[in-house]
Amino acid sequence: MAPHLELHALEKRFGATRAVQALTLAVGKGELIGLLGPSGCGKTTTLRMIGGLMPASAGRIVVAGRDVTALPPHQRDMGIVFQNYALFPHMDVAQNLSFGLEMRKIPAAERAARVTRALAMVRLEAFARRKPRELSGGQQQRVALARALVIEPSILLLDEPLSNLDANLREEMRNEIRDIQQRLGITAVFVTHDQSEALAICDRIAVMRLGVLEQLGTPFEIYERPANEFVAGFVGRVNRAPAERLADGRLRLGELLVQGSGTAGPGPVTLMIRPHRIRLGDGALEGPGWNSATGTVTRRTFVGDLLSIEVTVGPATLLVEQHSFAGAPGPAPGDAVQLAWRAEDTLVFPARVPA
Repeated sequence: MAPHLELHALEKRFGATRAVQALTLAVGKGELIGLLGPSGCGKTTTLRMIGGLMPASAGRIVVAGRDVTALPPHQRDMGIVFQNYALFPHMDVAQNLSFGLEMRKIPAAERAARVTRALAMVRLEAFARRKPRELSGGQQQRVALARALVIEPSILLLDEPLSNLDANLREEMRNEIRDIQQRLGITAVFVTHDQSEALAICDRIAVMRLGVLEQLGTPFEIYERPANEFVAGFVGRVNRAPAERLADGRLRLGELLVQGSGTAGPGPVTLMIRPHRIRLGDGALEGPGWNSATGTVTRRTFVGDLLSIEVTVGPATLLVEQHSFAGAPGPAPGDAVQLAWRAEDTLVFPARVPA
């Protein structure tokens, strides 16, 4: 199936700075793709170029086979949800939704019908005559989403739409956005710096750094098979320790020898293990395919559903996360513990050369 949205060697330069570098990406019809990365990685710049809010310095943007690179925003058939909602404060909810339809010369009867459908979609039928200041943050976000969808775009662009909401409401809204996107079958590009949001709702994730696409894949691929040390460290929590890969493939971590995955050759490497993949064991987990080590607990932190336990193992300090259980506080600082983790959960990357 041909892609619905294509970016061909897309670039954005600000003087000598290349904010986005030769980005090539294809998004399928009805796919929700996430642009994920830290501040300054180029994800919002990319979204603004797609939407026509910022001109590209080079490259092409193609929608359903049509080159839209030089077209103004209103000719690109895209709806945009901004981080700050960008609602008109002097208009009520229905007027905010109707405004874009009026600009497109949609007849009044059809405008009213579309506004009604959009408000029903986000469960705000009873709020049509309220002004934005009379709404909660979550309700304003729903209005912004409905305003983007009421024009019935072929592509929905979302620029960190949940960053102003509290944690519980953010989770509720991300699920609502995903449900609506899937129900409508609309192609969507979702910009976020929150890896949990991207993992939860995106079909695929494009991880960016310094304007460069570091890895493109499904949430499972990004999390379980990161392409490099940056992706592994940015997407999910991870322990990181310098080690040496020996000629036989094993890894030397101080006096400890362990097994790991990855294609890094002999020499200095970075060893990475996710905290929840390490188990506190009693020897029962030792065997083929497992690594084990003895260490000393240096800190224990209770964070509700999890116990966060720091363990010193030779030259490294490893964070271990385990589910908390009533009446079981877990090992205390100073206790000796045995750790076990699978060799395939030991990610190994070539050591970065200092700049």
